[in-house]
Amino acid sequence: MRLMSFNVNGVRACAGKTLVADLERLQMDAVCLQETKATPAQVSEALAELRGYEVHAYDAEQKGYSGTATLCARPPLSVQRGIGVAAHDAEGRVLTTEWEQFFLVNVYVPNSSSGLSRLPYRTQEWDVAFLSFLKGLEARKPVVVCGDLNVSHRPIDLANARANYNVTPGYTQAEIDGFERLLAAGFVDTFRALHPEEVRYSWWSYRAGARERNIGWRLDYFLVSSSLLPAVRRAEILNDVYGSDHCPVALDVDLR
Repeated sequence: MRLMSFNVNGVRACAGKTLVADLERLQMDAVCLQETKATPAQVSEALAELRGYEVHAYDAEQKGYSGTATLCARPPLSVQRGIGVAAHDAEGRVLTTEWEQFFLVNVYVPNSSSGLSRLPYRTQEWDVAFLSFLKGLEARKPVVVCGDLNVSHRPIDLANARANYNVTPGYTQAEIDGFERLLAAGFVDTFRALHPEEVRYSWWSYRAGARERNIGWRLDYFLVSSSLLPAVRRAEILNDVYGSDHCPVALDVDLR
């Protein structure tokens, strides 16, 4: 299966650019979108010209905020919205599709926000509940987790690590520790496993020509249960796809 994850920063805006053409060219089996900022009806309307996919969408209670959608080239066995915890399920952040040999978890992890105002919620509540949810799924079958995890794991994963450490959302020690707990629980960062020292980013500020100058962050990931790692054939960051302040990441798995 060829899988893709893309924070579109508004699916309607992104679809008005090259999103549909890009998806038709890439021919993925499943596409996970984050930060759709749209209701399920609006997601379907935005992607009306795209053929060959079922669209499963999950929106936030606050309109025009957050939201996820998973596009499937064939029907999944099941679809689950949320993690089953009301305190975390009002923002449409987790959408899980079940396949024969794994669960595919599409996640848009909360940003710690300006001034790190949401850091305690993100690290002390959300990260804990989300990991518990993943391990519950993994007790049934292996898990693929993808999306905007809103953290850069190591200094190699952002352009200005020293200047951003512990002052900028996405690169505080508490967020890094949360990511480390995912790895300690048996999930593998596929891009870093296949490309141990490669410098690639998946998000750039719209300010000061950051993308053109490649002053970015790696915030978007595919993690897999360690039992699935032998099936991973490619883990890529698709820097040539535009339309958002993020670019997509992709994973090829051979489960034959």
